[in-house]
Amino acid sequence: MSEQETQKTQKTQKTHEKKAPGLLSIIQSVLAAMVGIQSKSKHEQDFQGGHIGNYIFVGIVLVIIFIFTLISIVNSILENAGQ
Repeated sequence: MSEQETQKTQKTQKTHEKKAPGLLSIIQSVLAAMVGIQSKSKHEQDFQGGHIGNYIFVGIVLVIIFIFTLISIVNSILENAGQ
């Protein structure tokens, strides 16, 4: 393999390594972090390739969904208990 091909291969590998994670990957990372079960390798991968704003936004949305889910469950239990 020539030196130019080697350099192209290395550039391609670096490009793939820095690829930003997709929405599903961000959601999985945030959920794992919320529960406290995220692996160290995944944690490092998030910091290398992801933008912090994406993780913060997804985290806030998931917390809001969690809060409204709890409110709905409590309201449902209270309504059934009053009957």
